[in-house]
Amino acid sequence: MSVQEGAKSLEKPLKGRGILLGGVPGVPPGKVLILGGGIVGTQAAKMAAGLGAQVTIMDISLPRLRQLSDILPANVTTMMSSSYNIRAMIKDADLIIGAVLIPGAKAPLLITRDMLKDMRPGTVLVDVAVDQGGCIETCTPTTHENPTFIIDDIVHYCVANMPGAVPYTSTLALTNATLPYALQLADKGWQTACRDNKELERGLNIANGKVLYKGVAEAWNLPLNEPLTEELSVL
Repeated sequence: MSVQEGAKSLEKPLKGRGILLGGVPGVPPGKVLILGGGIVGTQAAKMAAGLGAQVTIMDISLPRLRQLSDILPANVTTMMSSSYNIRAMIKDADLIIGAVLIPGAKAPLLITRDMLKDMRPGTVLVDVAVDQGGCIETCTPTTHENPTFIIDDIVHYCVANMPGAVPYTSTLALTNATLPYALQLADKGWQTACRDNKELERGLNIANGKVLYKGVAEAWNLPLNEPLTEELSVL
Protein backbone atom coordinates (compact mmCIF):
# COMPACT_ATOMS: atom_id res chain seq x y z
CA MET A 1 0.00 0.00 0.00
CA SER A 2 2.85 2.43 0.76
CA VAL A 3 4.22 2.17 -2.77
CA GLN A 4 0.79 2.19 -4.39
CA GLU A 5 -0.24 5.34 -2.54
CA GLY A 6 3.18 6.92 -2.93
CA ALA A 7 3.14 6.34 -6.68
CA LYS A 8 -0.30 7.95 -6.89
CA SER A 9 0.83 10.94 -4.82
CA LEU A 10 3.74 11.53 -7.21
CA GLU A 11 1.26 12.55 -9.91
CA LYS A 12 1.33 16.27 -10.72
CA PRO A 13 -2.40 16.91 -10.05
CA LEU A 14 -1.72 15.72 -6.49
CA LYS A 15 1.26 18.12 -6.20
CA GLY A 16 3.87 15.41 -6.69
CA ARG A 17 6.89 15.65 -8.99
CA GLY A 18 5.01 14.20 -11.94
CA ILE A 19 7.03 11.00 -11.89
CA LEU A 20 6.04 7.59 -13.25
CA LEU A 21 7.91 5.20 -10.97
CA GLY A 22 8.64 2.63 -13.64
CA GLY A 23 9.75 5.17 -16.25
CA VAL A 24 9.37 4.47 -19.98
CA PRO A 25 11.87 3.59 -22.72
CA GLY A 26 14.25 6.51 -22.96
CA VAL A 27 13.21 7.96 -19.58
CA PRO A 28 14.80 6.70 -16.33
CA PRO A 29 12.59 5.22 -13.60
CA GLY A 30 11.76 6.97 -10.37
CA LYS A 31 13.93 6.58 -7.27
CA VAL A 32 12.48 5.04 -4.14
CA LEU A 33 14.18 5.17 -0.74
CA ILE A 34 12.91 2.76 1.92
CA LEU A 35 13.93 3.20 5.55
CA GLY A 36 13.75 -0.14 7.32
CA GLY A 37 14.30 -3.68 6.10
CA GLY A 38 11.64 -5.49 8.11
CA ILE A 39 8.42 -6.99 6.78
CA VAL A 40 6.94 -3.64 5.70
CA GLY A 41 10.15 -2.41 4.10
CA THR A 42 10.80 -5.69 2.31
CA GLN A 43 7.31 -5.84 0.82
CA ALA A 44 7.55 -2.18 -0.19
CA ALA A 45 10.85 -2.91 -1.95
CA LYS A 46 9.29 -5.85 -3.82
CA MET A 47 6.35 -3.72 -4.92
CA ALA A 48 8.50 -0.77 -6.01
CA ALA A 49 10.95 -3.05 -7.80
CA GLY A 50 8.07 -4.78 -9.55
CA LEU A 51 6.95 -1.43 -10.91
CA GLY A 52 10.44 -0.93 -12.30
CA ALA A 53 11.65 1.77 -9.91
CA GLN A 54 15.23 2.23 -8.81
CA VAL A 55 15.03 1.17 -5.16
CA THR A 56 17.34 1.64 -2.19
CA ILE A 57 16.49 -0.05 1.11
CA MET A 58 18.27 0.84 4.36
CA ASP A 59 18.61 -1.02 7.63
CA ILE A 60 20.96 -0.98 10.64
CA SER A 61 21.47 -4.75 10.57
CA LEU A 62 24.19 -6.01 8.24
CA PRO A 63 22.97 -9.64 8.40
CA ARG A 64 19.51 -8.43 7.37
CA LEU A 65 20.97 -6.42 4.49
CA ARG A 66 22.84 -9.52 3.31
CA GLN A 67 19.60 -11.48 3.37
CA LEU A 68 17.74 -8.75 1.49
CA SER A 69 20.49 -8.61 -1.11
CA ASP A 70 19.98 -12.32 -1.75
CA ILE A 71 16.19 -12.28 -2.07
CA LEU A 72 15.36 -8.94 -3.70
CA PRO A 73 15.56 -8.16 -7.44
CA ALA A 74 18.60 -6.59 -9.07
CA ASN A 75 17.03 -3.12 -9.17
CA VAL A 76 17.09 -3.00 -5.36
CA THR A 77 20.25 -1.71 -3.68
CA THR A 78 20.89 -2.30 0.02
CA MET A 79 22.59 0.33 2.18
CA MET A 80 23.53 0.64 5.84
CA SER A 81 21.22 3.09 7.58
CA SER A 82 22.89 6.11 9.15
CA SER A 83 22.13 9.80 9.44
CA TYR A 84 24.83 10.56 6.87
CA ASN A 85 23.51 8.06 4.32
CA ILE A 86 19.91 9.14 4.79
CA ARG A 87 20.81 12.81 4.25
CA ALA A 88 22.71 11.88 1.11
CA MET A 89 19.96 9.71 -0.38
CA ILE A 90 16.97 12.00 0.22
CA LYS A 91 18.43 14.64 -2.10
CA ASP A 92 17.35 12.88 -5.29
CA ALA A 93 14.73 10.40 -4.08
CA ASP A 94 11.26 10.75 -5.58
CA LEU A 95 9.45 8.59 -3.02
CA ILE A 96 10.64 8.05 0.55
CA ILE A 97 8.94 5.38 2.65
CA GLY A 98 9.37 5.27 6.41
CA ALA A 99 9.05 1.58 7.28
CA VAL A 100 10.83 1.56 10.62
CA LEU A 101 8.88 -0.04 13.43
CA ILE A 102 9.81 -1.20 16.92
CA PRO A 103 6.96 -3.51 18.00
CA GLY A 104 4.95 -1.96 20.79
CA ALA A 105 7.18 1.12 21.00
CA LYS A 106 7.41 4.57 19.46
CA ALA A 107 9.19 4.61 16.10
CA PRO A 108 12.63 6.28 16.01
CA LEU A 109 12.87 9.69 14.31
CA LEU A 110 14.94 9.40 11.12
CA ILE A 111 13.87 12.39 9.00
CA THR A 112 13.66 15.77 10.73
CA ARG A 113 11.99 19.01 9.65
CA ASP A 114 15.27 20.61 8.60
CA MET A 115 15.95 17.74 6.19
CA LEU A 116 12.98 18.71 4.00
CA LYS A 117 15.00 21.55 2.52
CA ASP A 118 17.39 18.98 1.03
CA MET A 119 14.59 17.28 -0.92
CA ARG A 120 13.31 18.29 -4.33
CA PRO A 121 9.87 19.96 -4.50
CA GLY A 122 7.17 17.36 -5.08
CA THR A 123 9.02 14.56 -3.31
CA VAL A 124 6.57 12.24 -1.57
CA LEU A 125 6.95 10.99 2.01
CA VAL A 126 4.95 7.98 3.19
CA ASP A 127 5.25 7.20 6.91
CA VAL A 128 3.91 3.72 7.55
CA ALA A 129 4.64 3.97 11.29
CA VAL A 130 2.68 7.21 11.74
CA ASP A 131 0.20 5.50 14.10
CA GLN A 132 3.10 4.81 16.47
CA GLY A 133 4.60 8.26 16.37
CA GLY A 134 6.15 7.99 12.93
CA CYS A 135 9.79 8.09 11.87
CA ILE A 136 9.36 11.39 9.97
CA GLU A 137 9.11 14.45 12.19
CA THR A 138 6.66 16.38 10.01
CA CYS A 139 4.20 13.51 9.59
CA THR A 140 0.93 13.56 11.53
CA PRO A 141 -1.92 11.08 11.07
CA THR A 142 -4.32 11.74 8.20
CA THR A 143 -7.44 10.01 6.87
CA HIS A 144 -8.47 8.50 3.54
CA GLU A 145 -10.74 11.51 2.97
CA ASN A 146 -7.77 13.89 3.25
CA PRO A 147 -4.70 11.67 2.95
CA THR A 148 -1.99 14.21 2.13
CA PHE A 149 -0.68 17.58 3.15
CA ILE A 150 2.26 19.69 2.01
CA ILE A 151 5.10 21.18 4.06
CA ASP A 152 7.92 23.04 2.33
CA ASP A 153 6.71 21.72 -1.07
CA ILE A 154 7.07 18.12 0.15
CA VAL A 155 3.98 15.89 -0.12
CA HIS A 156 3.22 13.93 3.06
CA TYR A 157 1.02 10.82 2.91
CA CYS A 158 0.33 9.80 6.51
CA VAL A 159 -2.84 7.72 6.62
CA ALA A 160 -2.76 5.73 9.85
CA ASN A 161 -4.86 2.88 8.44
CA MET A 162 -3.65 2.33 4.89
CA PRO A 163 -5.27 -1.13 4.51
CA GLY A 164 -8.64 0.53 5.07
CA ALA A 165 -8.49 1.71 1.46
CA VAL A 166 -8.63 -1.90 0.27
CA PRO A 167 -10.99 -3.45 2.85
CA TYR A 168 -11.87 -6.58 0.89
CA THR A 169 -8.26 -7.71 0.49
CA SER A 170 -7.08 -6.52 3.90
CA THR A 171 -9.97 -8.17 5.78
CA LEU A 172 -9.29 -11.55 4.18
CA ALA A 173 -5.57 -11.22 4.82
CA LEU A 174 -6.07 -10.27 8.48
CA THR A 175 -8.58 -13.06 9.01
CA ASN A 176 -6.23 -15.64 7.53
CA ALA A 177 -3.49 -14.57 9.93
CA THR A 178 -5.52 -14.15 13.12
CA LEU A 179 -8.30 -16.76 12.95
CA PRO A 180 -6.18 -19.66 14.33
CA TYR A 181 -5.33 -17.55 17.39
CA ALA A 182 -8.93 -16.37 17.82
CA LEU A 183 -10.13 -19.98 17.82
CA GLN A 184 -7.62 -20.91 20.52
CA LEU A 185 -8.75 -17.99 22.68
CA ALA A 186 -12.42 -18.86 22.16
CA ASP A 187 -12.01 -22.60 22.83
CA LYS A 188 -9.65 -22.41 25.81
CA GLY A 189 -10.07 -18.98 27.34
CA TRP A 190 -7.20 -16.53 27.18
CA GLN A 191 -5.34 -17.79 30.26
CA THR A 192 -5.14 -21.41 29.12
CA ALA A 193 -4.48 -20.41 25.52
CA CYS A 194 -1.53 -18.26 26.62
CA ARG A 195 -0.15 -21.07 28.76
CA ASP A 196 -0.35 -23.49 25.85
CA ASN A 197 0.87 -21.14 23.11
CA LYS A 198 4.00 -19.08 23.70
CA GLU A 199 3.14 -16.89 20.70
CA LEU A 200 -0.02 -15.73 22.42
CA GLU A 201 1.82 -15.30 25.72
CA ARG A 202 4.43 -13.09 24.06
CA GLY A 203 1.59 -11.00 22.67
CA LEU A 204 0.24 -10.07 26.09
CA ASN A 205 0.51 -6.31 26.64
CA ILE A 206 -1.28 -5.78 29.93
CA ALA A 207 -2.94 -8.24 32.32
CA ASN A 208 -4.35 -7.66 35.78
CA GLY A 209 -3.04 -4.10 35.73
CA LYS A 210 0.53 -5.19 34.99
CA VAL A 211 2.50 -4.24 31.88
CA LEU A 212 3.90 -7.42 30.35
CA TYR A 213 5.28 -6.08 27.05
CA LYS A 214 8.76 -4.53 26.97
CA GLY A 215 8.02 -2.02 24.23
CA VAL A 216 4.96 -0.67 26.05
CA ALA A 217 6.83 -0.41 29.34
CA GLU A 218 9.71 1.47 27.73
CA ALA A 219 7.45 3.78 25.72
CA TRP A 220 5.46 4.82 28.81
CA ASN A 221 8.25 4.50 31.38
CA LEU A 222 6.36 1.89 33.38
CA PRO A 223 7.70 -1.16 35.25
CA LEU A 224 7.93 -4.34 33.19
CA ASN A 225 6.54 -7.57 34.60
CA GLU A 226 7.32 -10.99 33.21
CA PRO A 227 4.21 -12.98 32.12
CA LEU A 228 4.70 -15.87 34.52
CA THR A 229 2.82 -18.91 33.30
CA GLU A 230 1.79 -19.86 36.83
CA GLU A 231 0.05 -16.51 37.29
CA LEU A 232 -1.97 -16.77 34.09
CA SER A 233 -4.29 -19.35 35.66
CA VAL A 234 -5.36 -16.97 38.42
CA LEU A 235 -5.53 -13.65 36.53
